Amino acid sequence: VQLQASGGGLVQAGGSLRLSCAASGFTLGDYVVGWFRQAPGKEREGVSYISANGATTRYGDSVKGRFTISRDNAKNMAYLQMNSLKPEDTAVYYCAADNFVYEMAIAASEYDYWGQGTLVTVSS
Repeated sequence: VQLQASGGGLVQAGGSLRLSCAASGFTLGDYVVGWFRQAPGKEREGVSYISANGATTRYGDSVKGRFTISRDNAKNMAYLQMNSLKPEDTAVYYCAADNFVYEMAIAASEYDYWGQGTLVTVSS
């Protein structure tokens, strides 16, 4: 069972990045997916969440209108499109999967599987 996040990198403020989350060893479509981030010296923060069937999404206030979460269950993948990036978006981004699909949990502690993280650095 593995989740692998990728797509991070260095981008200038105002730029865009698309993060990908690949699942292996389990069916990602049976799970809620969340994206979290952790900046140096700060607590892990929930960024965005998507229901198992993709019909419902949720965003943190700091990324609303700029980030879009999506998934392709046929490919066992989830994505986070990040536009209008700001220096304060700099963090390690993690994808996570929660097998309790009846509620879209926002707490990191509710998630069962975690990817290794991908670093996003936004320069000013």
